[in-house]
Amino acid sequence: MSTNHKETPHIKPNGVEIAETILLPGDPLRAKFIADNFLEDVVQFNEVRGMLGYTGTFKGKKISVMGTGMGTASIGIYSWELINIFGVKNLIRIGSAGSIQDDLNLYDIVFAMGSATDSNYAHQFNLPGHYSITASYELLEKAKKVADEKGYPVRIGNVLASDVFYNADPTAMERWSKMGILCAEMESAALYMNAAQAGVNALCILTISDHIFKHEKTTQLERQTAFTKMMEIALELAE
Repeated sequence: MSTNHKETPHIKPNGVEIAETILLPGDPLRAKFIADNFLEDVVQFNEVRGMLGYTGTFKGKKISVMGTGMGTASIGIYSWELINIFGVKNLIRIGSAGSIQDDLNLYDIVFAMGSATDSNYAHQFNLPGHYSITASYELLEKAKKVADEKGYPVRIGNVLASDVFYNADPTAMERWSKMGILCAEMESAALYMNAAQAGVNALCILTISDHIFKHEKTTQLERQTAFTKMMEIALELAE
């Protein structure tokens, strides 16, 4: 974990430790909720741009939590800095997603085994083909074991990390759905690629916040504070 005085334009910990395992909600207020309700001995390590970050302990193990904002560009910056500047080894995104399958409902939990994307984020790696974007099996296996022990049912499969929230093509999600994509979010692809290039672990755990085809949705407050099952699973992954 980081104990020095390194900083970046986006993360300024002022010497506070950033643990090797970090939870990454998109919403910084969800990071604060986790710190306030689940962690002990909490110290805030970031407030730059309002992206709140905290380090504390969970069942005696050091763990950090920090918001990442929305989309590929934002999580791409924060995850790269956490990995390459601050030495984070296990990055677990805990986020919301929109279901595009009829049998995947509000509050269901999804583990993103793979991440399809319409993003061009992989272009920077100059690969001679198309990269298969996947989670760390080590974290995926641990998370599934924790979920089973807690009796929390989960779905494991492919998700869509899209750069587009308001899509001008109203048929796009239908076509992704036909390919077996479970749900849509905006961050997993960049997180998984940054982790893969650096040889560290990443996993995206999602709670269904809305159903795109059924026009069902949770409230903003529910997304911020009520998705506690995925938080409990992620916290157990602290090393």
